Parts: sequence; structure tokens; C-alpha cells
Amino acid sequence: MSESTNGRHAGGPLSGIRVLEFGSLLAGPLCARILGDFGADVIKVESPGDGDPLRRWGQEPYHDRDLLWTIYARNKRSITIDLRRPEGQELARRLAARSDILVENFRPGTLEKWGMGPEAMKEINPDLIMVRVSGFGQSGPYSSKAGFGSVAEAMGGIRYLTGFPDRPPVRTGVSLGDSLAALFGVIGALLALCKRERNHGQNGTAGGQVVDVAIYEAVYALMESLVPEYVLQGKIRQRTGAVLPHVAPSNVYPCADGVSVIIAANADNVFRRLCATMGQPELATDDRFATHQARGEHQAEIDAIVARWTEQHTSEEIVGLMDEAGVPAGPIYTAREMTADPHFRARRMIIETPIEDGVMFPMSGIVPSLSATPGSVRWPGPLEPGSHNREVLCEVLGLSEAEIDSLTERQLV
Repeated sequence: MSESTNGRHAGGPLSGIRVLEFGSLLAGPLCARILGDFGADVIKVESPGDGDPLRRWGQEPYHDRDLLWTIYARNKRSITIDLRRPEGQELARRLAARSDILVENFRPGTLEKWGMGPEAMKEINPDLIMVRVSGFGQSGPYSSKAGFGSVAEAMGGIRYLTGFPDRPPVRTGVSLGDSLAALFGVIGALLALCKRERNHGQNGTAGGQVVDVAIYEAVYALMESLVPEYVLQGKIRQRTGAVLPHVAPSNVYPCADGVSVIIAANADNVFRRLCATMGQPELATDDRFATHQARGEHQAEIDAIVARWTEQHTSEEIVGLMDEAGVPAGPIYTAREMTADPHFRARRMIIETPIEDGVMFPMSGIVPSLSATPGSVRWPGPLEPGSHNREVLCEVLGLSEAEIDSLTERQLV
């Protein structure tokens, strides 16, 4: 539906798709950013003044840019609209009428209060796909609760399982729940786009629908057999630290240089290769370790054997030996190792985009990699809220300079 603007939105499999983002902080903005990575024209709507709080969530700003904000804002245009005022809501409705996807992560009921719920939007744009991300979903007894990712991670099951059994549960070092919800939001948007195109090709009917993503459900969806283990067997899975119970050897092992490595040799054929490399081929036929089930029952024993061997070599030696033997292994990276690793560079997982003063800003690459229509980082995103008010309001809505000036003077944008 959208036209390319100054080359910023050209190319990619979603070229020609306009995304209107009413997101703040993490889940909504990441969902829209991924769509933008693959060519969609993402118009981010922020509040006049300070804009999205994510602009101030990272560490110390660098060249006036918040590092976290720049990761989430890339490939987007920013406009400001006061959505709490009727005139601002009408302006937003007009933009939605000319968009393909709307992404929002307000508390359920907020858009309805502003006259922009699904029924109202269907009247003005029956083809609009609405991606709605919230803590607990758009329905159910918890839908009106405030729901940040940390709470959703706890209720979705991941928090209880993270950490060591003799210590309280811990959280992962990133906003996992929000990121998972964003990914499911992207999947839902793409599925809805496919269905819309099929509808138009078959019978010309409207193709809009609502994609309802609850953060706790995005987490719970990855919880494997957690619930059937309880319902059918009466077992509640517990924290297990660095290992998965009954999966061995697959652990963190110490090396002579003080660096630990991950070795995952739990498959029978891989375990045999590990034993041969350690110079202990007899372990592969030992009744304690010969099968996956046996190794699971003697997990501590086999881990201790492997650790005694790794402690005699440096981490580089261990990884080299494992690579040669075809045993999955690798070091535990920090950002320092990632930026120095040739594989990250070869796969373009760290890409550099110029920002102000010619500084090259390193950021994560595009995932997944498409062979024919790859995504790209075309620009690092808006430095100030409302950087593209005039551009968007003129291009998309056809407003005149005088009309935009009037909106600005009344602090509607």
C-alpha cells in the first residue's frame, strides 16, 4: 500500500507494506522493527515531547543516541501524535486507513477507549491487520491487568526453571518475554498477510484480522512438555542449573586457561567420537554410558570424567579437538568475543551503520537470512521524536504545510 520514500523503504519482501506502530518500550517496537528490516515502511507514532520511553532505557548515550533505542528504531520514521485528544485520534485513524498493519502494545481497552478498536478500524480499513501485544491477551480474566515482560515470564513458566535448585529463581539477562512476543507478533502478521492476499485472489473479500499476542503465552509456548509432565505424571519440573536432566554429557566444562567451554555430546554417535578423542573409547561401551538413558542416569559421573579431561587442555585446544572430531562444542562468548569472531562477520551478524558525525554504529544483523529477498538496515532510525512529521503527514495524508503548522502549534503533533 505504501510508496517508497527516499530509498529508505525500497527492497525486501515486505516492500510496499505500510506498518503503523503504536508501540512503546520493547515488544511492539521490536515486532515493527523486524517488519521494517524486511522492507516495510514503518511509521512509529510517539507522544509529543519525550516520545517513547525506550529512548532513555539504555546505558549512557553515545553521540546523543541511546544504544538500545537505536537497535529498536532502525528503519523507522517517527511522527508524534497526541492520541489522548480527539483530533489526534482522528489523525491516527486517517493513517490507519492507509496502512496495512497496525502494531500496538497498550493495555487492552486503550484503543477502544480512543475509538480505534478493531470494530472501528474495520469500518475505515477492512483490510487492516492489527497486531495487539499485551501481557495477558485481549480476553480472559487477566486481560485488564498491567503486564510487563518480567511478570509474564514468571507466569509463563521460564522464571521458575531458570537458575540453580538451591537458590531463588532468576531472570535471563535480556527481555526474553517481550522479544518472544514480538517474534510471535511478526509470525501472526505474516500469516494474516498471506490470508489477506489469498482472500483477494479468490473472492475479493476483506482480509483484515486481529493478531492477539499475550506475552505470557509467548513464553509458555516454549515450555516443552512442562504441563503434561504435571497433569499426566504428577511431576513439577525444577531448576537444574547448567544442565538438562538426563541429557549427558552436555554441560559447561572447565579448561586449563580458566575459560569454560560447552560440549554437547549427548547423542550416541557423538558420544562415541568424544570418547575416542579423550583417549577413552571404552566409555562408549560401558554399561553406565552406552545409551542415552544410561548416561542420563549417571549424568554426574560422565560429567566429572569429561571435566577431568578438559581441565588438562586450554579452551582453544578443546574446541579445536572437538571440531576435528565432529563434536558440538564452543566457548561462552561476551560481546568482546562476538565482535572479534570471523564467523559473526562473515554471516553479517554485526553490521555497521553510520550515525551522526560519521560514527559507525554496530548492531545485530538480519535474522533470518533470505537468499533472494534479504532484509537490510537502511538507516539507523529517527534521532528525535517527530523527525518525520512533515514528510509523513504530507506524503501519506496529503496535508499542506499550513495544516501541519496548525497541528504543531496546537501541540497535536
